[in-house]
Amino acid sequence: MNSTMDDISLIQHAQRHHHLVVRELGEEIDLEIGPGDDDPAFSSTPLISGPTREPSAEEHDESKQMAMVSQLSSEDQDLSKSHSGKRKKKVVKRWREEWADTYKWAYVDVKEGTARIFCSVCREYGRKHRRNPYGNEGSRNMQMSALEEHNNSLLHKEALRLQMASKDKIIVDKPIYVKALMSKTAGTIVEAAVKRDPHEFEFIQCAQEVVHALERVIAKNSHYVNMMERLLEPERMIVFRVPWVDDRGETHVNRGFRVQFNQTLGPCRGGLRFHPLMNLSIAKFLGFQQTLKCALSPYKLGGAAGGSDFDPKGKSDCEVMRFCQSFINELYRYLGPDKDLPSEEMGVGAREMGYMFGQYRRLASHVQGSFTGPRIIWSGTSLRTEATGYGLVFFAQLVLADMNKELKGLRCGVSGCGKIAMHVLEKLLAFGAIPITVSDAKGYLVDEDGFDYMKIQFLRDIKAQNRSLREYSKTYARSKYYDEVKPWTERCDVAFPCASQNEIDQSDAINLVNSGCRILVEGSNMPCTPEAVDVLRKANVLIAPAIAAGAGGVAAGELELINWSPEEFESKLQEAMKQTYQRALKAAADFGYQKESPEALVHGAAISAFLSIASGMSDQGCV
Repeated sequence: MNSTMDDISLIQHAQRHHHLVVRELGEEIDLEIGPGDDDPAFSSTPLISGPTREPSAEEHDESKQMAMVSQLSSEDQDLSKSHSGKRKKKVVKRWREEWADTYKWAYVDVKEGTARIFCSVCREYGRKHRRNPYGNEGSRNMQMSALEEHNNSLLHKEALRLQMASKDKIIVDKPIYVKALMSKTAGTIVEAAVKRDPHEFEFIQCAQEVVHALERVIAKNSHYVNMMERLLEPERMIVFRVPWVDDRGETHVNRGFRVQFNQTLGPCRGGLRFHPLMNLSIAKFLGFQQTLKCALSPYKLGGAAGGSDFDPKGKSDCEVMRFCQSFINELYRYLGPDKDLPSEEMGVGAREMGYMFGQYRRLASHVQGSFTGPRIIWSGTSLRTEATGYGLVFFAQLVLADMNKELKGLRCGVSGCGKIAMHVLEKLLAFGAIPITVSDAKGYLVDEDGFDYMKIQFLRDIKAQNRSLREYSKTYARSKYYDEVKPWTERCDVAFPCASQNEIDQSDAINLVNSGCRILVEGSNMPCTPEAVDVLRKANVLIAPAIAAGAGGVAAGELELINWSPEEFESKLQEAMKQTYQRALKAAADFGYQKESPEALVHGAAISAFLSIASGMSDQGCV
């Protein structure tokens, strides 16, 4: 009983003496430390229910020093407290100056009605809520890896302290962020999706963003409520095992997915993603986005997506070939020119598409261009891979043209270093812009002079050899590579997130606003978390949604059926992007969204796409 009371009082002590102040979104987030920050009684409290171990020599010396401090006279203690107070003020001041760099370790969330800062790694909130870059470790921290530095941080240690001090371990799972919708009708649609698939976070996030954009449409015609409920349920979800054998003869099993989301407007088209984190929720969200993207483009098609949790990185060509062949052995019966047209996505390039197409051709006994790929020998134009990246830049130019501006001379931040990001860099240079950043999973690279065509080719060579972007900074002195951070702290006018979903969180959005960004063109699907979107909207940052700005890939899927010259292809692509842009603006205006509003494109794109699909669904009946 006494032990339980001690545990409870320990937690209450931490919560009572330390206060977190988070300012409103759109402002600079700051942190204030309460009066109990330097309470020696708490810091000396031993961990309850922790594994025992022999203290090291360094820890033994520290314990001696603690014993000596405890024997100080009361006057000496008062003097030491005054010194610690001065040091605390100095640390807090420096901490606030380096907030943007440190915030990468945390995210803001609400726990029991109180806003707190949670550790991004262990998902816990600690007593001091922060990493201490000026702690006892000193310069030794600078020599640690990112994970080691985190594990030795006060944020992580205090999170573990509270966790272990509780009888029932504290488990903080980031909840689904539900927007405050204007109408109850729209809210019921989201609630039904959450109730049906409560663990599919990516899909629910995508669904509620679309429902939020369609609120005025749903309010105007109640018939669309049923249409939206039907649209949110995919027509067909295929989940299957993919056994394959590695070069050592060992058998492995991965999981394959294909979600044929909606075929109202035509046969499905959508990418295949090979990534260790791939799951059904991501496949559904990608399929839903692709459905809207295809409906908004000039070429009406259905939407689909899929892939596997297989990681092609580090695998030999033979291993990748065996996996791709096994993958198609199951999936081929659902593919075809009039059924489903798979294309490239993350982790799937020319090599993977070639292996899959070869196996499909062997099993289906025909070659009818059922796959979209980068090689003209299969079917289509050799500019297929450029289409999405080029289309993003064309779309950005259309947005700027309506503002009487142009890309020339603007600093542009780009994330990712894959096919889309590289082609965005190329076309930005063609328009006279100054692209300054690229990124990978381990950090980002910034070149203050901007990338040129020679530098872009060097980046391609680095990635082709599976080397780190850090190698670039060894060649160009004006560049620098930053570990474990994102490029959104760099000063930029236009941002092109081209890496992955939810790559921009709330802190990244605040950094973007503070760095001067005024236009965000979504290259990846759903690159912003809901909290980040709220920050950008409050700061009046114009968002060009992926379902409109990324429609270049859909257009290329139709254009590739004819072997255009590069000039003709770009001209056709520009025209397709212009039609998409105008269609989104017209739909926004029809429902009362002003052209100057930063939300006009988001709402207009979703409205135009939905109305096209809803019209077809109404004509075809309940199918």
